[in-house]
Amino acid sequence: MILIVDDDIAVRTSLSLLMRKEKFDVVTAETPEEALTHLIENVIELVLLDMNFSNDTSGDDGLNLLAQIRQQDAHVPVILITGWATIDLAVKGMKIGAADFISKPWQNTHLMQSVWTALALREANDPGYKEKDSGLKAANQSISRRQLDRQYDFGQIIGQSESLLQILGTIGRIAPTDASVLIMGESGTGKELIAEAIHQNSQRAKRPFVKVNLGGIATTLFESEMFGHIRGAFTDARYDRTGRFELANRGTIFLDEIGELDLSSQVKLLRVLQDRTFEILGSSKTKTLDVRVVCATNRNLEEMVAKGTFREDLLYRINLITIQLPSLRQRPDDIPLLVDFFVNNLRSIYSRPHLEVSRDALKWLKQLNLPGNIRQLKNLVERTILVSNNDILEVADFEQNYQPQSLPSDLISTKSPLPDVGSMTLEEMEIQMIRRAMEFHRGKVARVAKALGLTRSALYRRLEKYSIPFDEE
Repeated sequence: MILIVDDDIAVRTSLSLLMRKEKFDVVTAETPEEALTHLIENVIELVLLDMNFSNDTSGDDGLNLLAQIRQQDAHVPVILITGWATIDLAVKGMKIGAADFISKPWQNTHLMQSVWTALALREANDPGYKEKDSGLKAANQSISRRQLDRQYDFGQIIGQSESLLQILGTIGRIAPTDASVLIMGESGTGKELIAEAIHQNSQRAKRPFVKVNLGGIATTLFESEMFGHIRGAFTDARYDRTGRFELANRGTIFLDEIGELDLSSQVKLLRVLQDRTFEILGSSKTKTLDVRVVCATNRNLEEMVAKGTFREDLLYRINLITIQLPSLRQRPDDIPLLVDFFVNNLRSIYSRPHLEVSRDALKWLKQLNLPGNIRQLKNLVERTILVSNNDILEVADFEQNYQPQSLPSDLISTKSPLPDVGSMTLEEMEIQMIRRAMEFHRGKVARVAKALGLTRSALYRRLEKYSIPFDEE
């Protein structure tokens, strides 16, 4: 049963008709008191709550009611109905525990997608919901890798550490929904593989999976890349271009390095995620969008929100579910499994069917400092195989090719000393290191990018962001 809470009879009627069309039983409430009474007298599966009542334009009544609902039933999902003018109010509601917020005027398709997602998440995380076995494991219930592999497609994700199994269990529960997911973790921890696993285990698996590296898109090209453009939309637009969102329609879009997005682009992205509509650059025709959004970052977005470099409303829009990936040093027992996986793949690639890694070498690899995580481990294994003629790889083979990811020694001796890092923010440290690298390599962008472990496009974006001068190559 759906509870609709709104003091406007037209809104209650409209939402009631929509919910009944979708085969839901409906009860409505005009006041907070009526809403709380319904929660006591009926089995409520979900609440649609307008944030403003006629005698309260501040939204305090709506927030207070939301808090009371959460106190009375911690599991019932609450979707807020709000206008763009009260988005800050909706963010406050999300902090209290709302499942989602929908802007007025809403699109019926978008609203129903939010409803179905909230109900699916409730079913996944509340095993007693509807007094039936949902077929999904509770968040705190242990499950083996073999059990997970029988239920889901996790073939490309290697490991069986407890932390990884908990993440795979979470993916299994949330993949069938359309919930937005934010994947957080250090560089090289496998965020893209997790995003692909979410897609492959979803109802959109046969639809497109579109990957976008936001760190590699210049601010001036954001709209063209993401929304597309028509011929003649700007000087160099010699042909029509389909944007990434349109390519991902009915599928999943993976927005990597979301923390690199500048504020103006964040606003444009938020509009699309909020309204599920967009316009192709150079066209006034509005297109609707049906896409699941999965984002990833290795940055602390909450710290960025506090500093004003990332929008709080966008953060709450993209992180209905947050997955924090462990570093490789937090799951060292998975290193031998990963090495075995890499070696198996490389045997056929390099026509060396007898390749093996000795036990001593595996023990040595488990003790390594690998700040680059799985990516660094994979590169080390492949580099060792390429330069070694031995079929049994020993510790000495890996030692010759192990390159700790630290600052290049030649950069450390440059003319410009770094200030005391204890007094610097991460952003200030990044700016200083880029400046030092540019000075040492005399502005050669390709060399600087290689020294800092960045792609050229990611370095260009940072140079533009921090207004650091550079010469085009």
